[in-house]
Amino acid sequence: MRGALLALALLAAGPAVAQDATRGARLFQENCAVCHGAGLRGDGPMAELLVVPPPDLTRIAARYDGVFPRAGIAWKIDGRDPILSHGGDMPLFGFVFSEMSEVIASPGGQTVLTSREVIDIVTYLESVQE
Repeated sequence: MRGALLALALLAAGPAVAQDATRGARLFQENCAVCHGAGLRGDGPMAELLVVPPPDLTRIAARYDGVFPRAGIAWKIDGRDPILSHGGDMPLFGFVFSEMSEVIASPGGQTVLTSREVIDIVTYLESVQE
């Protein structure tokens, strides 16, 4: 019951305060660049081992008609929107981002409870869109 009340309070609070693109860049380099590449182009050293190559993460908004889907990207990172080419949830080290205590909102008003780390990575990814 306490967890449900916390989730409701966080959802009512609106968009998350934690949105640190610098921290997100560091987290990306530490956890994601091995597959997605340091330049986010899908050319990390492990990319060639994946069945489906990682996408160019600088072009996410371009693939969505110029709108960066914050909530959808958070779902991909925290594992709620599984990516089949990974053979399971992404990241495979999901426990790193497991404490869901922050809220992220999409442009359409959809709110998602996720971790501060995920929000920071999403903020970083949004900041590097071409």
